[in-house]
Amino acid sequence: MAIAKKTQTQMENSSWIRRMFEEGIALRQQYGADKVFDLSLGNPLLEPPQAFQDELKRIAADTTPGTHRYMPNGGFPETRSAVAEALAEETGLSFTGDDVIMTCGAGAGLNVVFKALLDPGDEVIVIAPYFAEYFFYIDNQGGVPKVAHSDSLFQPDLASLEAAVTERTRAVLINSPNNPSGAIYTNETLAGIGESLRRAETRYGRDIFLVSDEPYRKLMFTDSAYPFVYRHHPRTVVATSHSKDLGLAGERIGYIAVNPDYRGREEFIDGVTFANRTLGFVNAPALMQRIVAKLQHETVDVAVYRRKRDRLYGALTDMGYECVKPQGAFYMFPKSPTDDDREFVRLLQSKLVLTVPGVGFGMPGHFRISFCVEDRVIEGALPSFRSALAEVTA
Repeated sequence: MAIAKKTQTQMENSSWIRRMFEEGIALRQQYGADKVFDLSLGNPLLEPPQAFQDELKRIAADTTPGTHRYMPNGGFPETRSAVAEALAEETGLSFTGDDVIMTCGAGAGLNVVFKALLDPGDEVIVIAPYFAEYFFYIDNQGGVPKVAHSDSLFQPDLASLEAAVTERTRAVLINSPNNPSGAIYTNETLAGIGESLRRAETRYGRDIFLVSDEPYRKLMFTDSAYPFVYRHHPRTVVATSHSKDLGLAGERIGYIAVNPDYRGREEFIDGVTFANRTLGFVNAPALMQRIVAKLQHETVDVAVYRRKRDRLYGALTDMGYECVKPQGAFYMFPKSPTDDDREFVRLLQSKLVLTVPGVGFGMPGHFRISFCVEDRVIEGALPSFRSALAEVTA
């Protein structure tokens, strides 16, 4: 066998998202790209803003010696300071560059955080529905994932969370705006999580971290301010990226931000910096660090995603689908009209529409639609959504 048994098993049980995307490739080859409507993958549609293009040209023309050399493993000090300044402005907290580590996207950031935090057998609680890769990130660093649940509006169920905490719990991992539901966790929910963790810390005599994965933070469709986690628990860590808000998914640039009110943050930052190096990331890409330092107040045109959400949500609910209206990100998570969400996804696939079953996100009975696609894909998929629903409810 060419690969480890564990890796082979993980590959066999890996992401439904990628599985459906690959099946979409085969369908396009068979039927033609214009006949297949792929709503399976969260690949950002919008191009980076003009400010990115301008800064990229400027940086590319800069011949200053040392531009492409190694820098401190945590990133360029000026980039870390720029991120911290923006965070301080948004949160009202006293962030400095020492509270920020630049990373190769949010995925690398989470791996780095778990490398720094977890001893073998430590547990990390994730809340369904969740991004399936979390399980691999946790396992990569010797941790054990445990699942808590959410309510009908996809807010974390605090009773379920409380029941999932044990003496081995080291962290709770949340994601808001959420992939796949588009839900934004409220301040009340976050306060409840913080209270639960503080009770557990007292009960078990160990620190428990609240880790927030926030790559969709700036893709919000409400007028309310984003509910930051920092004020709800001292041991809070955010991992995020500019994959979605700046349309830079392929550039792998993000950061970790540690609560400036956490008294142990210096030791934690040292551990994260060490993990960033020894996991092989070494440092985040130099060019992207220099560019995003200037773009902390820029985003893609979020109104485009809002318009797509409104069109799709209105059409599906008019047809009779049950769905919680997404508040952010670019996903929708309707209820499956059949008991078996995989069966319904296969029915849609037979009609050349690709979605992802809810079982892949720890919540059977739903299916995920990604609406970060061209309008023609949404419009082309709607007749199949209608006919599939009619077929299973006849």
